[in-house]
This record gives sequence, structure tokens and C-alpha cells, in this order.
Amino acid sequence: MRLQRKILVRPEDVKPSFKDWKVEGVLNPGGVRLKNGKIFLLARVAEAPIHRGKNSVKCPVIISEKEHAASFKTISKKKVEKEDGNVIFFTDKTCKLRTISHFRKIILDKSGLNVESIEQSPTFVGCPHESEYGVEDARITKIKNNFFMTFVTVSERNGVSTSLAQSNDLKKWKRMGTIFQEQNKDVVLFPEKINGLYAALNRPESSFVFSKPSIWISYSTDLVFWGKEKVLLRTRDNSWESERNGAGPPPIKTKKGWLIIYHGIKKEKGKHIYSVGAALLDLKNPEKILARTPKNNPLLVPSISVEKKGFMDNVVFPTTAIPCLDNPKELLIYSGAADRMITVMKLSLKEIFANMEKC
Repeated sequence: MRLQRKILVRPEDVKPSFKDWKVEGVLNPGGVRLKNGKIFLLARVAEAPIHRGKNSVKCPVIISEKEHAASFKTISKKKVEKEDGNVIFFTDKTCKLRTISHFRKIILDKSGLNVESIEQSPTFVGCPHESEYGVEDARITKIKNNFFMTFVTVSERNGVSTSLAQSNDLKKWKRMGTIFQEQNKDVVLFPEKINGLYAALNRPESSFVFSKPSIWISYSTDLVFWGKEKVLLRTRDNSWESERNGAGPPPIKTKKGWLIIYHGIKKEKGKHIYSVGAALLDLKNPEKILARTPKNNPLLVPSISVEKKGFMDNVVFPTTAIPCLDNPKELLIYSGAADRMITVMKLSLKEIFANMEKC
């Protein structure tokens, strides 16, 4: 679909947390609309110490949550086996990140298309032993009068896991710990209970490739302990989601069903391409798929320069979808572009539904 994207936030709009550090990307925001009509985003800010050494690499690590202090490990390039985007793989089969991420608050006007303010200091950060390599990719869901944020934590002890935090004012967050263990990402909560249970989409991975990483659904009585898990949206061969897929924004309740906007990855000429599709789930039984974006016709593909070229090329990665104030049948979709910037676009429910085929 040929749609107008607007660049919302660039790395140069955000100050680094520390002297002699550089912001590499502002991306993948979680968000909600406030009571005053404005939009609140928590954006992932990826930054790294400036490094000019030719024979070593620097891997940042958080050493104190209270003071938001960070340091870095300098490692000889002789120990590096390969580098893949933000990940450095070492000869001892371990890996580290070349950047470290935290969240910053961004306030948009009522239209959702213009930035009013950007917090110029970290709003939510990782902490030693739990997320010393950073927090990533927040998704925010309002359930009754509380806000719940799922986010990825990266640590040496817990690996790549998903944690949960709760707030009633979007200012103070109570950390509720790990809810999906290593390696599970792209966790989003449904905004209400279904048949008496909370529900979440997630994407577990395994070191054994019996099946490719796909979207699962899980259930809980308390949002902390999850079970009754089942694969929901599998990857599809010879499609825009042939390698893996994962949930984008939290599910949106419509008259037709639960609308799921998600990303998929395919490999083409040795490069990964992140595109976007949608699925429609039954309101009473979300394990029943009513419709889905076709294999050969994604809803969105990387189409503008900032999506095609960046920290990681060919990425459009939606994480927030909010109805427009003047027309609730149109969605504002906020995405990470090439792991470097945040874009926003308007897309109508009619267009999304028209892109799907019945299952």
C-alpha cells in the first residue's frame, strides 16, 4: 500500500545520557492517548559510547539503576567471530550488544502527528542483574484504570526475556518482574479479559528449528503467571513472513473482531526485510482466526529512504496504534524505521480489512 509516512523523531532530536556517548536510534515506541487528548509515547533510545579504536569493540553495560550509571567493556577484536547489526558474536559463543537502550517520554499533540516535547533524560532504564544490557521495545496497554507495559530485558543472567511494569499515572512504574522467559519477545496484552482470563500474544524461540519463531497466545489470572499456551499465527513459506513474525501494537477491539497488526520477516538476496500485515481474531475465542493478510500482499513494506537505510536496513516495525480523535475508524500507526527513527502514518480500518482474506 502506498501511504504517506511522516518522520516523527530522529536521533539528533534526543540528547545522549552520558558525555562522549552517541544516540544511534530512537525507535519502537509504546503509547496511549491521554485524558486531555494528547498522545504519550515511551520511545526506545539506543545509544553507545563513542569508540575510535580499530582493534577493539566497546560493549556498554548498566552498573547502577539509582544513578543511571553505565560503563562499558572493551574487548579485543581478535575475540570477535562476527557482527550482525547490533549484536557482536564472540569466539567463546557468547554475544554482547554494541548499544544499550532505555525509554524516553515523548508527548504529541491531539492530532498525533506533531511532537510537543521530548524528555531529555531517561524516563525508564534497565538495572543491574536484570537488564544491565538495556530495556527495549515497550508496548503499553490500558486495562481498566491501570497501564501495563511489557518490555524486553537483556541481561547476562536472564538472557532476552520479557518483563512487566504497572502504573496508574504513566509516571511511576512498578516493576513486576519477568513474565516470559528467555527467549521470548514481542509480548502484547489484550485490553480486557477474555472468558475470565487475561490474554497475551508472544513470540517464543528455540535453539532447535523444528518450526520458525511465530506468534503464540497465552492466558493468565494475574498477568504474572502465564499458561494454556498455543501457537496462533505461524510463519508461512514463500511469503513476506517466511522467516519469523511477531506482534506489533496491542490488539484493537473492533466490531468485526480483535485486530492484530504484526510484523513479518523474509530473507531476500541474503538480507532480511521487515514488513507488516494484519489478522482478525474472534472476539470470544481469539484462537479462531477470521481473516489474515495474504502471503503475497503485505499491508506495509519498507518504502521510504529512512525505512530502507538505517541502523538496520529494510525495517518497518509497528509498535503502537491509536484511533484518531476526529475519526475513530482511522488509526495512527507508530513504527520504528530501520531501527533508527520513529515514523507515523494514518491508515483506515477499511483499508486494513480490505487487505485481508478470510481464513
